[in-house]
Amino acid sequence: MKRAALYSRKPTAQEADRRFSAAASAAATHPPRTASRIATQPFQRLPLWAALLLCALLTATLTWALTRQIGTPQRLTQDDINAAVLHTLNTQDLPSRAARAAQLIAPSVVRVRTQDEDKKNPQGELQDSGVGSGVVISDEGVILTNLHVVQGAKRIQVTFADGLESEAQIIGVQPENDLAVIKAKRLPDDLQPATLGSSQNLQPGDEVVAVGFPFGIGPSVSAGVVSGLNRQFGSEDKTMMRGLIQADAAANPGNSGGPLINMAGEVVGIVTAILNPTSARTFIGIVFAATIESAGGGMGMPPF
Repeated sequence: MKRAALYSRKPTAQEADRRFSAAASAAATHPPRTASRIATQPFQRLPLWAALLLCALLTATLTWALTRQIGTPQRLTQDDINAAVLHTLNTQDLPSRAARAAQLIAPSVVRVRTQDEDKKNPQGELQDSGVGSGVVISDEGVILTNLHVVQGAKRIQVTFADGLESEAQIIGVQPENDLAVIKAKRLPDDLQPATLGSSQNLQPGDEVVAVGFPFGIGPSVSAGVVSGLNRQFGSEDKTMMRGLIQADAAANPGNSGGPLINMAGEVVGIVTAILNPTSARTFIGIVFAATIESAGGGMGMPPF
């Protein structure tokens, strides 16, 4: 059987004449495109390498124009950065370390007011019998304060940083360190608990800040340094408190139960007493604070 050819054969003279006649007839029926039609599709006949070359030329031209317009950006050196920082330090009033720490703890500090049956106004309503401070330690409204601030109170009222007032109740006590845990019944929408730190790394001379409501005024901020560690102090009910932080940040009646914080704004202690050999009950340079570790351990909270 004869196989079909796998290559083109040379056309005969008769076939060539027929093809020529067909091409001529087609040309008469469909004239070639004019120059205007070709101009509307300029890139269809360009080879790929030519199109790429044209794009490269356009990109180079645009880059050159932008460089001429905005200039070549300068490379910053370390000297430029140092000069900028020095200029900022010389021209801007930056907050102190104590101020920054106080700002961090401020949303978590509360005023604690107590009332009892012995103090009533002429209308028979309970009057404040004492004032102290506290610090929020959980978003559920749990607050650390001093036991002597809330002990024996008929009613406990706390005022949050945003002004919201709420009644609170005692849920735990630690008499050996004069500490109490209370819980508020109403909470602000944006309640912010304090960040609890550690007193283990404290050293004499470290900066600390006390925040609270001395004499009910506040929140008030005082700054100082750690004067000593592992101190002992006998409370008014003759209980000997141990392992206390000694500091010289000013504190007065009303500061009790407030936080003692480090420069990171972390609570490292709870202000619990001031040392004063007189009966004036005013600050003369020494304040004691229970460590946050002892507070957490006594309340059954995990170590910080």
